Amino acid sequence: MKKMAFAAIALGLVACAPAQQQRLVYPPTVEVERIQLTSFSLPAPGRAAVAGVRLELNVDNPNPLPVRLVQLAGVLVLDGQEAGTVTVPDIRLPGQGRARQVAQLTLPVTFKTATTFLNIARGQEVSYRLDGTLTADLGPLGQPTFGPFTLTQGVWKQAPLSVF
Repeated sequence: MKKMAFAAIALGLVACAPAQQQRLVYPPTVEVERIQLTSFSLPAPGRAAVAGVRLELNVDNPNPLPVRLVQLAGVLVLDGQEAGTVTVPDIRLPGQGRARQVAQLTLPVTFKTATTFLNIARGQEVSYRLDGTLTADLGPLGQPTFGPFTLTQGVWKQAPLSVF
């Protein structure tokens, strides 16, 4: 008898539950407008090898109200190898609008990434991926973090640097 009563209550609760819960806030989306290797320095005594990268992002807000992202934080992955971190603070998004952000990165060139950066410098195609999180400031609703997930990905090909 107790089992039947429990089953009836459980069935009633399931029947009353909405088929699909609505989200209050949807995560913004990120796409790369342009990615460019701006400099590439080889190691020298007392100086590590580094790559200068300009990353131009479009961040879209699918929500009807404006959202301020406290930060976009992630890892840039090139041809499957982690190349460095990306942090873009204070992104203000209009309701159902877009914000363009530019990040100037100085990434370390390691044994794992040296060939990839040389390929980019020579004008060859390289796959990229930006994995990370988005932290929003929703005022009284708090500061939720969306992710971690792949924010954007694509293929990077640019004109060769003049040195190469």
